[in-house]
Amino acid sequence: MIEWYDFYIFGSLATIIAPLFYPSGDDTWALIAYLSTFAVGFVVRPFGALVFGRIGDLVGRKYAFLVTLIIMGAATALVGILPTYATIGIAAPIALLVIRVLQGLALGGEYGGAAVYVAEHVPDNRRGFYTSFIQITATLGLFVSLVVILVVQNAVGTEAFREWGWRVPFLISIVLVGISLYIRLRMQESPIFTHIKSTGMTSAKPLKEAFTEWHNLRRVLISLFGATAGQGVIWYTGQFYALFYLQTILKVHPTSANYIIATALLSGMPLFILMGALSDRWGRKRLMMAGCLLATVSYLPIYQAMQSAAGSGVVTAVSQQNPITGAISLTPLTMVDGALQPAKEVLTFTSIGALAAEPSAWMLVGLVFIQLVFVAMVYGPIAAYLVEAFPAKIRYTALSLPYHIGNGVFGGLLPLIGLYVISATGNIYAGLYYPIGVAAITCVIGSLLLVETHQHRIWDEVDQRD
Repeated sequence: MIEWYDFYIFGSLATIIAPLFYPSGDDTWALIAYLSTFAVGFVVRPFGALVFGRIGDLVGRKYAFLVTLIIMGAATALVGILPTYATIGIAAPIALLVIRVLQGLALGGEYGGAAVYVAEHVPDNRRGFYTSFIQITATLGLFVSLVVILVVQNAVGTEAFREWGWRVPFLISIVLVGISLYIRLRMQESPIFTHIKSTGMTSAKPLKEAFTEWHNLRRVLISLFGATAGQGVIWYTGQFYALFYLQTILKVHPTSANYIIATALLSGMPLFILMGALSDRWGRKRLMMAGCLLATVSYLPIYQAMQSAAGSGVVTAVSQQNPITGAISLTPLTMVDGALQPAKEVLTFTSIGALAAEPSAWMLVGLVFIQLVFVAMVYGPIAAYLVEAFPAKIRYTALSLPYHIGNGVFGGLLPLIGLYVISATGNIYAGLYYPIGVAAITCVIGSLLLVETHQHRIWDEVDQRD
């Protein structure tokens, strides 16, 4: 949860931080540039998966995610003390980019270790239930990042938060990482890894074995295109894209949008555990494919309903390019007296009580919650499936790569692609075509090629070879 908090605090503060680290004068261009930097963290995650996955399969699961935690914590804390563009000029966005690369590498090595570590401790018939607690941490980290932002903002005031208060959530990470590091140092190594290492069954070349031997590579490719790609875009659509859509396209007040998303996340988090437990009984594949199918057919109606519920009246968006800087400005437009005019801010935040009294706010919470149902269906069982799909000696390496390509590349680029497509077309729903297409492809490939794994006993492999 702490690593996800560190990773997503960067995105949760996008609209506030973006103008501070790029040249002034065009906030939309600054936001797109910031989201591009945000996206870099996702793109490099597969490389972190390769580096730390190899370490995890050679040295041990525990050692690998001790290193990733330290890298992530240090990188996040640095953002909290990093000078802005006004102070150090072009060095500010460059430093931000380097920090984001370090965060991506660390998270690329973290997830596989956490998922494998838990899965190799728990009973075979309840692996979906127990690993779903790993799955809940991503949404929990995003939720905690929003809560910390709101608490600090209310404590110091909006103006002070924009000036210096935004640094506090990054600096708080130092305390959280210290707690996590203390816990991890006291943990024992995974029993299955201990077993295969003591019996000489570890792989000497996990990268080569995972990605050059066809039977293993085939599992990687099927897992990527038949599971994690669709899961990635659904996760980011239901949470991050929903937040950007509310703030940037529908012109919902940023604080109000944060409260709406945070409420939906808090309500939806138990669904991850429910879906993980159901996958132990009904199967991983069935739930994940159903989630992909529901997302494919539901996204357009849901986002049309969000536009209506927000009452912003936004019907299109125009983009203009500065002939000198090349910057693209995105302006949502609404129809007033038969003429298009820039949309005004809606659901302006005055207090929590006032927001809670707005029926439209609760409608938006409900619409985001529906998306979280799809998220839980695909994300709750995915860790258990990936662990069961690969043999123990290359498990950390083999499952990390498709997971982080699916989530880091297909999913992580979603906010940037979505906003860029809207900017280019003027269609406020055009950003949804990308997640709909990827989810549909995953549903088809997964339905045809994905193997059901929920009855697989991961101890059988090491016991038989022993």
